[in-house]
Amino acid sequence: MLVAAAVCPHPPLIVPEFAGAAAPELDGLRAACAEAVAALRAAAPDLLLVVGGDDTTREYGPRSAGSLAPWGVDVRTGEGDPVLPLSLTIGRWLLGGDPDGFRAVAVDASPAECVELGGRLASGARVALLVMADGSAKLTGKSPGYLDPAAEPYQRRLVKALAEADLAAIAELDPTEAAELWVGGRAPLQVLAGAAAGVELRPELVLECAPYGVGYVVAVWR
Repeated sequence: MLVAAAVCPHPPLIVPEFAGAAAPELDGLRAACAEAVAALRAAAPDLLLVVGGDDTTREYGPRSAGSLAPWGVDVRTGEGDPVLPLSLTIGRWLLGGDPDGFRAVAVDASPAECVELGGRLASGARVALLVMADGSAKLTGKSPGYLDPAAEPYQRRLVKALAEADLAAIAELDPTEAAELWVGGRAPLQVLAGAAAGVELRPELVLECAPYGVGYVVAVWR
């Protein structure tokens, strides 16, 4: 059963060692993510899992390591060979220690596949999920994907669904539209929707911002 969930974004610049000058414009985002992670731990789950997007759906062990070298600076989290994708690497860094496991979900997985995976992850023990999910990267003319007029209304729908724990709205997010708007978190969020089915959790929107024209949302359900 899902007892708590936190949604956080995964920009490499959130890691001060990666950012060099520490990207002070992200201080508020770092603090919000720390608050969300603390809420997960306060729920005292039996299992704490990190969920994030990747090219394929697969699971990684709790001691798996990651590196930000593919993004320009070899900042590592965990020991051993870095195997985690970006989303799970940042999730591991946010936790500051080993979770009970990592689950990558393919960014092009169907909504039904994502919801089914979420249901399986939340079955049995008291489970908490750290869900790594960026919003649209087409919100402004300076965004990585440049400006798309459809991005802002999409981002507002996504934020509203997280602020209200609207599982149906999250499960209905269209994969094609998400891909067109460079939404990095559609699949992990639909995993969350599947995990939260049948339970009542109080949602809290901790922060929303778009410092680089990318939608970042931090939310806690508990």
